[in-house]
Amino acid sequence: MSLGEFDLIRRITADLHQSPSTVLGPGDDAAVLRPNGDVVVSTDLLVEGVHFRRTWSPAFQVGRKSIAVNVSDVEAMGAVPISVVVALAVPADLDPAWHAQFSDGVRDECARSGVSLVGGDLSSSEHITICVTAIGEMQGRSPVTRAGARPGDVVAVCGRLGWSSAGLTVLQRGFGSPKELVTEHQCPTVPYGQGRVAADGGATSMMDVSDGLLADLGHIAMASGVAIDVRTEDFEVGDAVARVCAATGKSPWGFVLAGGEDHALVATFPAGTTLPELWRPVGSVAEGDGLTVDGEPWEGATGWDHFAR
Repeated sequence: MSLGEFDLIRRITADLHQSPSTVLGPGDDAAVLRPNGDVVVSTDLLVEGVHFRRTWSPAFQVGRKSIAVNVSDVEAMGAVPISVVVALAVPADLDPAWHAQFSDGVRDECARSGVSLVGGDLSSSEHITICVTAIGEMQGRSPVTRAGARPGDVVAVCGRLGWSSAGLTVLQRGFGSPKELVTEHQCPTVPYGQGRVAADGGATSMMDVSDGLLADLGHIAMASGVAIDVRTEDFEVGDAVARVCAATGKSPWGFVLAGGEDHALVATFPAGTTLPELWRPVGSVAEGDGLTVDGEPWEGATGWDHFAR
């Protein structure tokens, strides 16, 4: 038996925790927030068949992922995430159990990331489509953009790289292990709190790694008008990724440098800066333009492009 729209809304919003920044949460025509400082806003779509498949990802993990990939963008500005708004379009005959598990996943990731669900919308659609808007507050900080990298800066990363794309390769081959890689593809492990740690630590530019490390560093290089070199010797290829490479004959650098959907953070810091704990150096910034790996042009793919042909 399918649930009606308002029954679903009541199920999703029942007993939600609200942060101190929330003046009025779900239940009215709009939420009311009282943020501390400038407001950061970001929106992402997750479309069934593009960003997830029901045969590969349980509803709980889809709910978690919908929050994680959006809050990651707020983290990348050096902001404190405070709220999300979730719009969900689903087939009218979708099993109510999917709704319940999705809602549980949303709640779980909201708790992990420290945000409040303050509103949203429901509609019917042939395929599941999820749109999440994430809101953060700067709390007196200046936003860390893509355009601040300077020659001499150190490039550093925080979080897992290559796990999600290696997990996708496992699923595409019809397997379910290494399980940690499959789980990472179903929902990335975002280094929550590390965006503002990097901002307070002097980061000059920052992004979340959504399309692939090289692709996203290319965005920083272009926005900042600099050249960036990445050193492969500074990366650790985990055992699980190495096992996938051994089984498939793929290079680990395709996963680590260009895999996409990691939602780690990459930032640049002035030379001589003591990097925050959990951040590791992987490259350098110089005068010029473009991106190199170990001092040489990169010949492979740099990451994901929805509209590439």
